[in-house]
Amino acid sequence: MVTERQDPKITYTTMSVDQLDSFNAAYERALALVSSQLGREYPVYISNEPVSADGATFDDRSPSDRRVLLGTFQEGGANLAQLAVMAARTAFPVWSRTPWQERLTIMRRAAEIFRERKYEMAAWLSLEAGKSRLEAMGEVEEAADLITFYSDHMEQNNGYVTRLGQLSPSEVNHSVLRPYGVWVVISPFNFPIALTTGMLAGALIGGNTAVFKPSEQTPLTGVRVFECLRDAGLPVGALNFVTGRGDQIGEALSSSPDVDGIAFTGSARVGTHVYREFSRERPRPCIAEMGGKNPVIVMDDAVLDQAVEGTARAAFGFSGQKCSAASRVYVHRAVADEFVRRLVERTNQLTVGDPAKSDVFTGPVISEIAYERFKESCRRVRMDGEILAGGTVIDDGELAHGLFCRPTIARLPHDHPFFYEELFVPLLALTTIDSFDQAIALANDSQYGLTAGIFTESRHTIDRFLDEIEVGVAYVNRKSGATTGAWPGVQSFGGWKTSGSTGKSALGPYYVPQFMREQTQTVVLD
Repeated sequence: MVTERQDPKITYTTMSVDQLDSFNAAYERALALVSSQLGREYPVYISNEPVSADGATFDDRSPSDRRVLLGTFQEGGANLAQLAVMAARTAFPVWSRTPWQERLTIMRRAAEIFRERKYEMAAWLSLEAGKSRLEAMGEVEEAADLITFYSDHMEQNNGYVTRLGQLSPSEVNHSVLRPYGVWVVISPFNFPIALTTGMLAGALIGGNTAVFKPSEQTPLTGVRVFECLRDAGLPVGALNFVTGRGDQIGEALSSSPDVDGIAFTGSARVGTHVYREFSRERPRPCIAEMGGKNPVIVMDDAVLDQAVEGTARAAFGFSGQKCSAASRVYVHRAVADEFVRRLVERTNQLTVGDPAKSDVFTGPVISEIAYERFKESCRRVRMDGEILAGGTVIDDGELAHGLFCRPTIARLPHDHPFFYEELFVPLLALTTIDSFDQAIALANDSQYGLTAGIFTESRHTIDRFLDEIEVGVAYVNRKSGATTGAWPGVQSFGGWKTSGSTGKSALGPYYVPQFMREQTQTVVLD
């Protein structure tokens, strides 16, 4: 196990790891270790016992080199889903009745295990999801901090037990938040450690038990999350791990009448289907985060160095595959030429390559489907507008067997579909505007409302932006990421409109209570 506690903490505002010698040395050792474990077959875990899915399996291959088999996983179906749900239901009385202080002790131990294993987990993220060293380590650190923040917040609120008023001297009244029961957690490929951990932490800290299904594109990092939580001392059956396709085991889990709540992160198409179907028979909580089409506004008084760096990092970090990625830019005509010139120059400087290398900014896209979507999107841009940077894939040399796309800037008319469709590839649509009024109208003209950013020196414009923008996360003059980089306890992260189902955000103070329901307790004492 590789642990280097003296290293500086990597977050999403860390600009580079190139000069962090001790960090890079520890990462290299972890990469060598995990590379020696490639090609294993992994079971699912029900009540902590390994289970196989009657011989049906699928391969997990690296997007950096599709020849590399990372592991083989079980292709679970309805029977396996029901076994996992019943295991969670059996464990619920034990975990829910465990005093919340003891639950937090276990969960805080889990956070420490994440930190102890952070280098190995970051290395797995680079291999499986294609994340750069910086992005991968930031994600593992975020996962640990999510558990810590949620635990601290529950403790600060006395386990969500609140003394209420009374109508007579002899009665005592409390509002108590109590767990629902069994939650299903379905996580995405793009943050398979942090988002998974956050959803599971919300459920488990609240006293629920859980069944966790990772994306079929990142099941190996899913196993590692399960192991960290299991090894912290959760009761048998409190957390169960299953794998398989979303339209098979995922559908079986979300349609099970024995499930009490679901937490989902993924596409709007799947999320709205889950949200609609989950409460068809009875009201049940569904916490869904469903992506974004995140705008950047660059005004005529913007500091262009900030705007260029913030836009490039937000648009092309992790190859544009973040739900918070900047995917459209509205730049004031007065500074458009200079901004575009600098942004193109900065974009062309970004290193695309093997994400396990220390000098690489961004790696591959996750799948052949995304790879083909990128190529088709570039073809459409050439028909409808102009490619200012990128526009091609890298399919030769040492990257020939991976799914590498060049960061791409597309100049398009403001009503083009690419200002509205979530592409989830490294393609940034850009157009000019003549006023803030025009910019805010275009920015809000979207079914999504996750993140947005603006660059301006005007306090009046800043105030109008914060008041009028229709998103859950708003950034002003953020060089480290114009629309990206939220951190637990620092920026709550959640969406409006189609981007989110509850109006409450992850990473913030209102997240864990969503996994619980209120009971008022009145006791009359003579």
